[in-house]
Amino acid sequence: MPVNPRLERLADNPFSKLRELFDGVQPRSNEPVLPWAVGEPQHAPPPMLAQILAEKAEFWNRYPPPAGTPEYRAACAGWLTRRYRLPAGMVDPDRNVMIVNGTKEALFLCPQMAVPQEKAGRVPTVLLPNPYYNVYNAGAIFAGAEPVYLDCTKETGFLPDLDAIPAETLERCALFYLCNPANPQGAIADLDYLKKAIKLARAYDFVLLADECYSEVYQRREPPGALQACAELGGSLDHVLVFHSLSKRSNAAGLRCGFVAGDPHLIERFSHLRSYAGAAVPVPIQEAAVALWNDEAHVDANRVLYRRKFDIAQNYLEGKFGFYRPEGGFFLWLDVEDGEKAALTLWRDAGIRTLPGAYTARANPGSANPGQRFIRVALVHDDATIEAGMKRLLRALT
Repeated sequence: MPVNPRLERLADNPFSKLRELFDGVQPRSNEPVLPWAVGEPQHAPPPMLAQILAEKAEFWNRYPPPAGTPEYRAACAGWLTRRYRLPAGMVDPDRNVMIVNGTKEALFLCPQMAVPQEKAGRVPTVLLPNPYYNVYNAGAIFAGAEPVYLDCTKETGFLPDLDAIPAETLERCALFYLCNPANPQGAIADLDYLKKAIKLARAYDFVLLADECYSEVYQRREPPGALQACAELGGSLDHVLVFHSLSKRSNAAGLRCGFVAGDPHLIERFSHLRSYAGAAVPVPIQEAAVALWNDEAHVDANRVLYRRKFDIAQNYLEGKFGFYRPEGGFFLWLDVEDGEKAALTLWRDAGIRTLPGAYTARANPGSANPGQRFIRVALVHDDATIEAGMKRLLRALT
C-alpha cells in the first residue's frame, strides 16, 4: 500500500526502543515495578479541576471555537504578563495567543506552518537540541526539512552552543526548537542566552520556538522566558513563539490543554492551519483551564513536592553517577557510563524502568551520541516510592 515515505524516517521513538531492549527480560525482583522512564506527573490535580468540569457540563454539546474562548485567551495572556513581568498590553489575547490541544500536537504542527519548500536555494534546516523530544524531529521530517542536531553536553551547559552554529546552517534555518528548562538535563537558559537566540532568529529570518512546558517546575531560580527577553529587546514579538501547557504546571496531563503565544503574523497563520488540522479543546475544559491559569497556590505547592523528591535523590546519589541537582524540570540525568546497559540492569535486577539517554539523541558525524553514557530518571512519584527506588537503584548499579 502506498504510504508517505517520511514515515520510514520516524525510527526514534524512545519507548519503542525501550520495549525492544526489555523484550523477553523479566525482573528477577519480586518488588513492585517502578516506572521511572516516563515523565508523567503523579501528583493529584487541583480539586477545582473536577469541580469546574462538572459545573460546566452543559457546554459538552457545543462545538468549541478553534481559536479558544475569549476568556481562555485572556487568562493565558494575563498569566504570561504576570509570570514574566511583561508590559501591560504587550500580549494581546486576540492577536498573540492561540489555544492548542496540549502542546505536543502544536510542536509537531508548527514546522508544517513555518518551513518553506526551500530557503537560501536549498532544503531548509530545523535546529533542535540533542538530546531532543522526538516530536521535534518528527515535525521537522514531515515538513520536509533537514533536522540539525545541536549537541547539548556538560561542556555547553546542556544547552545548544549558539556561537558554534555554522552561518550556512543558520541561513537555511526555518525553525529552531529550544526547550527551556532543558529536557532532560534541566539546564535553564538565562536572559542573555534567550536574547542572543532571538537576535539570531531575526537576523537569519527563522522562527524561534521556545518550548517552556517545564517553566514552573524549578529548584531555586525562576526560569526566564522568551517573551521576557523580547520585552528587554524593545517589546516586539517578531519571529518568536512560546509554548505552554498545564500538564506539568498543574498535574493535568490528561486535560490536553495549552497555548501558543507570540508573533501575531505567525499566530494568524498557525491558527489558520489548526482550523483544518488541529483538535479543538472542549469548552468545559477551557473553563477549567481558565481557573488553573489564574491560580498560583497549587503551582507553588507542586514545586515544594518536587524539591523534596530531589532532596531524597541527593541524599542517596550525592557524589555518584555524576549526580547534580537540575535547575528545572523533574528528571535526573545520571552518568552511568553505558546508559543502555544500566537501564537493562536496573530492569532485570531491580524492576526499575528508566530510559537510556542514547534513545533521546543522535550521534553527529565524528561525535559520540551525547546521551550514550546517561539514563533519564523521572522523579514524579511519592517520597516513599522514590526513597525505596533509590535504594534499589544503588543496589543494582553498585
